[in-house]
Amino acid sequence: MVTVHYRKEYSPALGRDMEYKVYGDRGKPMLVFPTSLGRFYQYEDSGMIGELAEWIDAGKLQVWTCDTLDGETFFSEHWDMQERIRRHEQYDAYVVHELIPSILRESRDNNGGDEQKILVSGCSMGAYYSGNFFFRHPEFFDTLLALSGVYSVNHFFGGYRDGDIYFNSPLDYLPGLSDEGLLEQYRRCRIVICCGQGAWEDEMREETARLGEILYNKGVPARVEFWGYDANHDWHWWRKQIRYYMSELL
Repeated sequence: MVTVHYRKEYSPALGRDMEYKVYGDRGKPMLVFPTSLGRFYQYEDSGMIGELAEWIDAGKLQVWTCDTLDGETFFSEHWDMQERIRRHEQYDAYVVHELIPSILRESRDNNGGDEQKILVSGCSMGAYYSGNFFFRHPEFFDTLLALSGVYSVNHFFGGYRDGDIYFNSPLDYLPGLSDEGLLEQYRRCRIVICCGQGAWEDEMREETARLGEILYNKGVPARVEFWGYDANHDWHWWRKQIRYYMSELL
């Protein structure tokens, strides 16, 4: 029986309460972002925690599922793009300066003082979030598992790339990245990027392939895989994928 802890904490960066859940009491820390406009309980409701239950119950994995601010940022109908991305940067500050430090502290306490880095993951929009946080802040992570994601902001901002919009679009900022320190951090990590080739996966398949090519050109090892033409953009396939890849990552 998976142990579940519900948390609700005030975020100074966002000026509001943020909710999340923690599954399990010890093991490899895993941070999961929801799909577009999803909530922190979506991962559990969609059966993903059930697929991970054997590792959680065995003390090999501890999962944090968080909220996003999609309705105020990427999916906001506000006309001002800079205002939308400014709110996302506040969300970035929440994740980096509040949520992640809390995860690392709790993980260290729960694992006998062992300092571990985070496995970050998500499906669809959650894959975008996990990839963007991984590439922008690699000091916190040692594993990326992204399923059926897009890795640019084309869908949200068109061709507009001014200011922080550019720095939240991995397919735009990674090709020009020349910081060997960052690249070496990526190279030391395990990177798995997966996409199906079935219904509703066309955009994700294209951007997954582009991301794989960029990483290859940067000398960053990554496992980029495309499942069959029956593998659609939905939870049925993500449940199969999470179980398949986690059995190798843990």
